[in-house]
Amino acid sequence: MLGEAKNKLLTRVGPGEPMGNLLRRYWMPIAAEADYQDQKVTPIRLMGEDLVLYRDGKGNLGLVDRQCPHRRADLSYGYTEDCGLRCNYHGWLFDKDGACLEQPYEDVAAPERKFREKVKIKAYPLERKAGLIWAYMGPMPAPLLPDWEPFNWPNGFKQIVFTTLPCNWFQCQENSIDPVHFEWMHANWAKRLRGEDGRAPRHLKVAFDEFEHGLVYKRIREDTDETNPLWTVGRTALWPNAFFLGDHFEWRVPIDDENTLSVTWAFFRVPTEAEPFEQDTIPAWEAPLIDETTGRWITSHVMNQDFVAWVGQGTIADRAQERLGTSDAGIIKMRKLFFDDLEKIDRGEDPKGIIRDPAENQSIKLPVAERDLLLRGAPRAALATHPIWAKHMQDFPFCAGQPETVRDAFRAAIGEVSEDA
Repeated sequence: MLGEAKNKLLTRVGPGEPMGNLLRRYWMPIAAEADYQDQKVTPIRLMGEDLVLYRDGKGNLGLVDRQCPHRRADLSYGYTEDCGLRCNYHGWLFDKDGACLEQPYEDVAAPERKFREKVKIKAYPLERKAGLIWAYMGPMPAPLLPDWEPFNWPNGFKQIVFTTLPCNWFQCQENSIDPVHFEWMHANWAKRLRGEDGRAPRHLKVAFDEFEHGLVYKRIREDTDETNPLWTVGRTALWPNAFFLGDHFEWRVPIDDENTLSVTWAFFRVPTEAEPFEQDTIPAWEAPLIDETTGRWITSHVMNQDFVAWVGQGTIADRAQERLGTSDAGIIKMRKLFFDDLEKIDRGEDPKGIIRDPAENQSIKLPVAERDLLLRGAPRAALATHPIWAKHMQDFPFCAGQPETVRDAFRAAIGEVSEDA
């Protein structure tokens, strides 16, 4: 268990908070490129800060303070021009770096004052990678945005899913180092939800290893042994706030202390008969949380089941009330590493997983159980009988609510024809 003070250290992410200072040293995925193909202005809240994300007429992306420094007007109601975002109240114009380019009345009435040169708005750097828009909110120089190997895999259908959850980010991330929950939440409970009897194979052994980019958990069940990829490869709690399972990433991006943006990036290698396949735009969609017919949380898909658990722990989990067991060794290890990182940044050091050498940032490999299949592909017949990929061909397994347009695009990518065609 953790006392109140340490729990606050792990969960508070606002400006000036220790964990907020730590997380600001990493790039965070905040939106999809597909949603910003044209000029657009969107309010966004990130780690307790109210901001505006926009794309201007020249294709520049900007992330700036939501309040105009003139009279504190809401810039999410501003409008974009060729270079920047203009406040709708008095017309002040700001570029993506926060510089004030125009103050229409001041520029005419008192040009000699050069007042706009003395005004700057808060702005954060952005980068684009893998169909996502990434923000960096920490001290400069910024580290490199990691170039994970899956971002460069060919012949894959990719999609991005967003979900906003009413709970703290850390209880979401702790799920990334909790192997035993798969036995119960995604197997036994899922069977009951489908009206099935029987019990999933029990976990017999778990282990947790640290590596440069996070933690890896390994496990042995009644139906596996130490030659199985569940033990030889495992799954990755990617530092500081992601989960990597071989075919998809899940990020838990703090909106503030009480809300989290879940971001999923999923990859499916198309059958070899459908190669070569190139995806011009990675589609993005928002997954629903509530079943409108019952008013209860959706439980049909893997991540929806996780969402129920995370939010069920309370808005901010009270870790002083926990009773951890031996299966929670990974949880304990993760917490210790975060406390170590807080001490590192106090000493002026980089925390865990920061990448600054471009030579190291080239298609960085992570633990992948079926790398050969993902890299080389397989015929449709082989995928159709695969214990995992066959299910993925039938339905998107991670989140409920996949739009039919995305489903149709997936069918076309793997060489199937839509039922409505």
